[in-house]
Amino acid sequence: MAKHVPLTSGFMLTSIIGFFVSVFYVMKLDMTWGFTFALFFTIAFVASVISMSKIEAEDKYGLQELAIHDKDHYAKKRKRQ
Repeated sequence: MAKHVPLTSGFMLTSIIGFFVSVFYVMKLDMTWGFTFALFFTIAFVASVISMSKIEAEDKYGLQELAIHDKDHYAKKRKRQ
């Protein structure tokens, strides 16, 4: 069985910012390059949404690995104080 791990939030943020920069700045300089970059960042955004929708939350590689609200996380903080 294939394990799905979502792309990072930075990937999604980069695709959103890249799209807006392409549309509002690059298209003013060159229409072809602006369209190409906008298309590329749109595909990157769609890929990040698809990878988020295929996550299995109960899976070992799911959201539990990314969560900071784990009991061990707070136990380590209390020991330091």
